[in-house]
Amino acid sequence: MKLALQNILHDRGRFSVTVLGVSFAVFLMVFQGSLLAGFLQAASRLIDASDTDIWITARGVQAFEFGTALESRVREMAAGVPGVMQTSRVCMAFAVYRTPIGKQQVVALVGADPNVGKRFPVPDAPESAEKMSPDAVLYDVSDRKQIEVAALPAEVEINRHRASIEREIQGYGAFLGVPFLFTSYRNAIRYLDFRSDQAVYILLRTDRRYPLSQIQQSLKQKLPEVDVLTRDEFAHKSRMYWTIKTGAGGAILTAAVLGFLIGLVVVSQTIYANTMENLEEYATLKALGAPQAFVARIVLAQALICGAVGSVLGLLAVVPSINYAKSLIPWIHAPWWLPAAMVVPSLAMCSLASIVSVRSALTVEPGRVFRA
Repeated sequence: MKLALQNILHDRGRFSVTVLGVSFAVFLMVFQGSLLAGFLQAASRLIDASDTDIWITARGVQAFEFGTALESRVREMAAGVPGVMQTSRVCMAFAVYRTPIGKQQVVALVGADPNVGKRFPVPDAPESAEKMSPDAVLYDVSDRKQIEVAALPAEVEINRHRASIEREIQGYGAFLGVPFLFTSYRNAIRYLDFRSDQAVYILLRTDRRYPLSQIQQSLKQKLPEVDVLTRDEFAHKSRMYWTIKTGAGGAILTAAVLGFLIGLVVVSQTIYANTMENLEEYATLKALGAPQAFVARIVLAQALICGAVGSVLGLLAVVPSINYAKSLIPWIHAPWWLPAAMVVPSLAMCSLASIVSVRSALTVEPGRVFRA
């Protein structure tokens, strides 16, 4: 290891180029991975925010944003299934929003009962410490420019109905280009001109004494005209729809895969080129009687040192970049495991590239150093 480090520091220019190549590759892989992870999280954020066990949707609904109204009897019939403890309603539809200065735009309005979940953005949730007016509406801080309110509370209109923007929340920014507004279920049906018994989604909280699969099967038999999904199933379905079946998700997925592959290629090529440029040094070692195993360890150690230093620099660069990108792309997200998931294959590629190139180092003639 000491000899490998000395060999690297002997030519600091070459070492710097190698480290920069690895750091760029790690930066690219982590940043693209953060875009994909954030997009997947945003695609099912409102589903994951509920703490209910089962979602009932209209037949064929692919994602939360594209639900259609259910018949009122669905909720009543679902409540009668053994094991169902509590039902709640969620409605979501696009509406026309008018700012205090009269500007209009389309928003995605979400309304929910108070018992949907502690993390679900509902103004009249029992856990909410802040009391708000009956017309209260919430919006995410990332949509502040689109909502265009100078101070809170602010009087606005939703589908020509009076509403009051009263609080900012965080973590529920839109990824469709259309801002989300959140309100109570009773307000939402009034703004959207729904009937009082109408809902887009029926959410069920179940008794733990009953197997969830058994309750789900009973609901499917009793309600064959709707889809009965667990929360995880609906979240997965929504993520797959936005990632696979839409152009936006497909572009991000493709960019993430390409970023990963390009990053690995850059790593391997950088390490390979660095090894090939050091053939004279390896010839010197062999001329001095160094065994092949010793030369192989030197090559591998140099690759891992370059890979480790480059990975650290890449991570140090990507963290502030992602923090800055959140001001432009609010849904970008870097989970704690992502850096490790990118660094590990990078170091593996450094090792693989060094193993491939070590063949040239091991076959170099010791007499080459005397001809140089």
